[in-house]
Amino acid sequence: MKDHALSILRHRTHQPAARAQITLQQNMFTFLLEGEKTVHFAGTQVTVKPHQFIMLAAGNCLMSEKLASKEAAYHAILLLFEGKLLSDFFDRHPSLSGQSTQTSAEPFVLFEKDEFLVSFIHSLDCMLRSGQAIHPDLRKVKLEELFLYLAIHSPEQMQRMRNMHTEAGEDLMIRQAVTSHMDHSITVEELAFLCNMSLSSFKRKFARMYGNSPNRWLLEKRMERAATMLRQDNRKASEIYYELGYENLSSFIQSFKQIYGITPKQYQLSN
Repeated sequence: MKDHALSILRHRTHQPAARAQITLQQNMFTFLLEGEKTVHFAGTQVTVKPHQFIMLAAGNCLMSEKLASKEAAYHAILLLFEGKLLSDFFDRHPSLSGQSTQTSAEPFVLFEKDEFLVSFIHSLDCMLRSGQAIHPDLRKVKLEELFLYLAIHSPEQMQRMRNMHTEAGEDLMIRQAVTSHMDHSITVEELAFLCNMSLSSFKRKFARMYGNSPNRWLLEKRMERAATMLRQDNRKASEIYYELGYENLSSFIQSFKQIYGITPKQYQLSN
């Protein structure tokens, strides 16, 4: 196990980030000690509170942090690890592998803390308070301890983590391609090409991740943005259709009616 495959960090601040763009190169456990974290993905979001912790899959997301009070600090322990470490764990513990073959539709797994996990998290915090990095061998032991406990006491969530990482590299590529081109005029064929996949493979993997076809999902997201611009910015359809990737106004109006059942002008009048 290489040292860079696993790291444990302490994050404590009185000025938490407000919706920062984050690209996770590794999977990450976030253990909250103080404050609250909200994570936004392309198709979903999740809020983590101090009695919980979360495992985030590698990829793009938006993160915002919230203080419990003006006097409090935001305090979290971050444990980052390569997906291969989870595969290696199950290879070494076949009796804990389980039978589930269902992949996770969401790029995260949320856990509830219990007495043991609270103690485990505080043990990490205690080791990090000196400001020095935890010894590589000790990091391995702590990750193994966490994996073992979760595999025994939260087997379904561990299986979701395991299945999530079966295709983590391809999932990351799809998520990055979709989020970076969501507001642009791009075809599903072009997205599949960018991900180095056949069109059928891309559509199948996209439907598993987002629960929708890529054409429909992209259309809905684009029209959601259009509705916001019409409602909040009070802009006309003729002013925004090109910005949303449409070559002509009539195509944009047709797409808008397909999602909302009314024209952009009717939408503005009713909102």
